[in-house]
Amino acid sequence: MQLYQRKDGEEQPYWPAGPFKVRLPFIHYRWETAEMFQALIMFVVSLGMIPLLEKYLGLPYDVALAYVTVCGIGFMLPALLGVPFVPGWITPGIPVVLLFLGDYEPGPEAIQALFALQFLVFVVFLVLGITRLGSALVRIIPNSMKGGIIIGAGIAALIGEIDAGGRLANTPISLVIGSLVCLYLMFSVSFRGLTDRLPIARKIVNYGMVPGMLIAIFTGIAVGEYSMPDVRFGITAPAFSEMWNYLPFTLGFPDAKVFMLAIPTAVIAYIIAFGDIIVGQSLMQRADELRTDEKIENNIDRVHLVTALRNAIHAFFAPYPGLAGPLWTAVAATMAERYKYGRKAMESIYSGGGTFWITGFLALFMLPLVTFFQPVLPIALSLTLVLTGYICLMVGFEQLNNNTERGIAGTMGVVLAVYGAGWGLAAGAVLYLLIERTHLLKFTTIPPAQTTETKPEE
Repeated sequence: MQLYQRKDGEEQPYWPAGPFKVRLPFIHYRWETAEMFQALIMFVVSLGMIPLLEKYLGLPYDVALAYVTVCGIGFMLPALLGVPFVPGWITPGIPVVLLFLGDYEPGPEAIQALFALQFLVFVVFLVLGITRLGSALVRIIPNSMKGGIIIGAGIAALIGEIDAGGRLANTPISLVIGSLVCLYLMFSVSFRGLTDRLPIARKIVNYGMVPGMLIAIFTGIAVGEYSMPDVRFGITAPAFSEMWNYLPFTLGFPDAKVFMLAIPTAVIAYIIAFGDIIVGQSLMQRADELRTDEKIENNIDRVHLVTALRNAIHAFFAPYPGLAGPLWTAVAATMAERYKYGRKAMESIYSGGGTFWITGFLALFMLPLVTFFQPVLPIALSLTLVLTGYICLMVGFEQLNNNTERGIAGTMGVVLAVYGAGWGLAAGAVLYLLIERTHLLKFTTIPPAQTTETKPEE
C-alpha cells in the first residue's frame, strides 16, 4: 500500500516540483510484485552494454560496471519525475553510434568523442523541452511520417539481428526459440484467450519477456551456444574510484572539431528517439483509454527534459554507446498490456515503471545474479531488439489510416533502415509533399458533384 491514495478517474498523487511531478514508492504508489520479479531478470539487458564499453571505450570490466550503475540511476528518474514511459537506450541508434566511435582509438580519444556526441544529444533534448518545440513536433509531423519513423526503427532493429554475421547466425537455436516464446506469450490471440479462462496463463503474461528470456538462456546453455555461468555470492564492486580516470574531467574535453563531427550522429539519434516518443505516446494513449480509473498525463515536454537530464549525467559521468532514450519499447508494451487488466493487476502506470527500475538498480549489486547472467548477456540484448522491431512495426502500421499513408510510411521506413535516419526523413518529407499534401500548388480540386449545373425548379 501507499500513503496517498488515488480516487477513481484522477491523476496519481504527486509532489509538484517546477516542471516535474515527484512520485516515490510506498508514498505515492504501491510496490508491484510482478514488476519486481520481472526486473530481477530483465536488468540483465543493462549489463549487455558492458561488452561494448570494453571494446569501443577500452574500459576494464569493473569500470564498465560502474558506468552501468550510473545508467541505472538515470533509469529511475522518469517515474520519479512524472514521466509514465519505461525508459531505455536509443536502441536502434546503437549501430550508428558504434560507426561514429569506430573512427576513434579505444581509450581517451573514443571517450572524448562519445562525450561530445552525448552532450549534443543532451542539448537537443533540453532546447526542445524548454522551448516546448518537442510537443509541437509531435503535433506538426504528418501521420505518415510518424509511422515511417516507427516502422523504420523496427526494420533497423530486426535487420541488425538477422543480417549476415548478426546474432541469429551465431546463436540461431536460442534466439529463435526465445523470440517465438516471447511473441506468443505477449501478442498471440490464442494465448490471450487462455488468459480469460486459465489463471495460470494470466500469471504467466504478467511477467512479459521473462519466461521467453529464461527459456532462451537455458536453451542456449543446453545446446552449447553459451557457456555455463560461474555463479559467485556476495555484492558487486563497481570501480567508482577508478572510473574517474576514464572521464572527461581527467582525460580532457574534446575540441570543437570533434563536436562538429558528432552533429550528424546526434541528429540521427534524436530522430530515432523521436520515434520512441511517438511509440510511447501511442502506448500511453491506448492504456489511458482502457483504464478510466487513472488519468495518465503524458507531457512530451517533460519527457524531453528528463531525457536531457539523463543524457547530461551520462555525458559527464558515464559516456554511453546506447545514449539515454525515452522508451524501452519491449518492456513498456509488456507493462501496458498488464496495466489494462485493471487496478488490482497494476495500481498505477507509475507504480509499474517505478518498481521495475528501482529493482533493476538494486539487482546490479547482487553478485549471484550478475555472475549468473554474465555469459548470456548477448541473448538479452537480442531478444530486446527483436521485440522492439515487432512492436515498432505493429504500432507504426496501427496508426496509419489509409493506403496513401501506408505507402509513404512503408517506403520511408525501408529507406531509413537501409540508408540511415537522415535519408529516411528526407524521403518521407518528399513523398508527403508530392503524394499526400492536397494544397502543394495552392489550388483545390472541386469535387465533380459541385461542377454539375442544376436546372432551376419550375
